[in-house]
Amino acid sequence: MSTIGQRQPVSLRLFAIGFLAFWMLIAAFPFLWTLWGSFKVEGDFFSKANWANAVFGVLTQSETGGTFTGTGYEGAWVQEQFWRAAFNTTLVCLFVVTISLTLGTLGGYALSRSTERYTFWLLIIALIFRAMPPITLVSGYLPVFFEWNLWGHLPTAIIVLVAINQPFTLWMLHSFFKNIPQDLDESAMVDGCNRFQAFRRVIIPVMWPGVITTGLFSFLLAYNDFAVTAMILSKENQTMVPKIASFLGTTQTKGNVMFAVASVVSATAPLFMLIMFFQRQIVSGLTAGAVKG
Repeated sequence: MSTIGQRQPVSLRLFAIGFLAFWMLIAAFPFLWTLWGSFKVEGDFFSKANWANAVFGVLTQSETGGTFTGTGYEGAWVQEQFWRAAFNTTLVCLFVVTISLTLGTLGGYALSRSTERYTFWLLIIALIFRAMPPITLVSGYLPVFFEWNLWGHLPTAIIVLVAINQPFTLWMLHSFFKNIPQDLDESAMVDGCNRFQAFRRVIIPVMWPGVITTGLFSFLLAYNDFAVTAMILSKENQTMVPKIASFLGTTQTKGNVMFAVASVVSATAPLFMLIMFFQRQIVSGLTAGAVKG
């Protein structure tokens, strides 16, 4: 009886599979189209005469002798030194994630175990601070940075991004810690651990998926940031997103638009691989708060 009830009509299954395939194609189409176009010349990819030129590469073949060309990637990475922006982005993300997770795990754990009334108000203040547009915070930092000659350097951007990101990591990790029974801490301390040893040896291994999920969101904030890095970093220290915007701001120079297209693909591909690699930990972390105890 239960088997018959669980059996789905073939037409319904085919419709569901077809709908999911169509939805995935629509969702992935912008990136796939950009990936395809990054191996064409500007005249083909942005052709106004015939959109099919972007597919068949008519001008690409006449200019380069082949249907595909890597001139966009060569121009972006070698000629315009996009590799510097990629290196700067790596440094910024590494330090932002490390500092945010270190402070967030310690602060989130302390607040989750605190019984003081001010704990609630600290979290509310952190939430208000996170809700403010980053551009308003950066404008307040700028006079100090100019006065102390700190503008344009990577450590300055790291400090600001950590300050913007910390309330989010604090809230997220606090909620994860809240869902871990306090009995684990007490049992570890009964066995001879002090508070920090119980935190490091018992609590952190239990909520590791939550740490990975929070770290990934911190990484994405630093990786995709434009407002902070564009205002604080000099041209020599640009990260990838402002660098791509600078390509688009010089469209009168032939080839710069294709530099931007190639850079967009180069910046998006690592995110795709990162999500695929950590997909299980992300799902575990996002669903960790659904079960308490």
